[in-house]
Amino acid sequence: MNDIASEWIKQSDYDMDTAKYMFNGGRYAYAVFICHLAVEKALKGLYHQRTCEMPPRTHNLVYLLTKLGIKPEKRMAKSIAILNQANIATRYPESLEVLQKNYTKAVTSNIIKESEGIIRWIKEQF
Repeated sequence: MNDIASEWIKQSDYDMDTAKYMFNGGRYAYAVFICHLAVEKALKGLYHQRTCEMPPRTHNLVYLLTKLGIKPEKRMAKSIAILNQANIATRYPESLEVLQKNYTKAVTSNIIKESEGIIRWIKEQF
C-alpha cells in the first residue's frame, strides 16, 4: 500500500474509533456522521492506491464506488446507500429532534457494525 493510501486508511480507522466513542457518549447522529466519514476515507485510500491520483472531492460513497469500478454484494450496497443518505441528514439536519428520533441507539449500533464490515471489505480490495 502506498503512503498516501495508508494515511487515508489510518484516518478511516481513527474515525471508526471516534464513531464508537460518540456512540458510547450517546451522540448517535454524530456517530453515524463519522461512520460515513470513515467509509469515505477508506474508499479514497483505495482510489489513490489504484490510480495514484488524489480522489475526487466528494462525499458521495456511491459515486466513489462507481469511479473505482467496484460493486459490493447487494446487502452491503444497500448499507452503503443508507449511509450515503445519512450523510446529508446528519450534515444538514432540518431538526435536532427528528435527527435524534431517526438515529436511535439500536439504529446507530447497526450502522456502526455495517460500517466496520464495509471498511473490512474495502481493505480486501487493496
